[in-house]
Amino acid sequence: MDISLNFIEKGTGDILILLHGNGESNKYFKHQIDFFSSRYRVIAIDTRGHGASLRGDAPFTLVQFAKDLHKFFLEHNINKANILGFSDGGNIALLFALKYPDYVTKLILNGANLNPDGVKKVYQFPIILAYKLIAKIADKNPKALKNAEMLALMVNEPNIDPDCLKNLSIPTLVIAGTNDMIKHDHTTLIASKLPDSKLVFIKGTHVIAYQKPYDFNNAVSKFLEN
Repeated sequence: MDISLNFIEKGTGDILILLHGNGESNKYFKHQIDFFSSRYRVIAIDTRGHGASLRGDAPFTLVQFAKDLHKFFLEHNINKANILGFSDGGNIALLFALKYPDYVTKLILNGANLNPDGVKKVYQFPIILAYKLIAKIADKNPKALKNAEMLALMVNEPNIDPDCLKNLSIPTLVIAGTNDMIKHDHTTLIASKLPDSKLVFIKGTHVIAYQKPYDFNNAVSKFLEN
């Protein structure tokens, strides 16, 4: 079954795509949509199986979500865009940029990771435990299956070789919270491997775009407008 991704669009100008995190929807970016739509054509997308986007029958993987994003670009005649991805949305944005670099003007990776080991154990261990418990009943319970698929994304993905980032010449802002669930040195590693990157830490947790919108939006604005 072919699906179309649900999205919110606001504003005019250069395109800024917003990609939310695991288990969320485009509503996560409520503090960004209004702010950036004064200068950009903001398109906040619901990933496959998230928000109001249907699950479909394609694989439920980050690689598939990057393919879905490419299809979205083609369907909406988007030749080039800035992409801001949070958490799994950042991972999708990075996978998309690695495969379709010509479509990306600038990249903002917020709380992204290259592999599951990039997540602090205090957060990752409960995710693994919950996944193992829910996976046991997933074949008998549709709700459990959905939860298992969501958790599997964080348990098994992404799997991005740090060295492949050196070939990505797109200007990239790597931004995270000082007390993020992603390890500080992992975020630093991502920035160090990208040839044209800027690294910013904002005081706060994983959800700085939601909790500290003023600081987050200003950092992103400076990067986009520089």
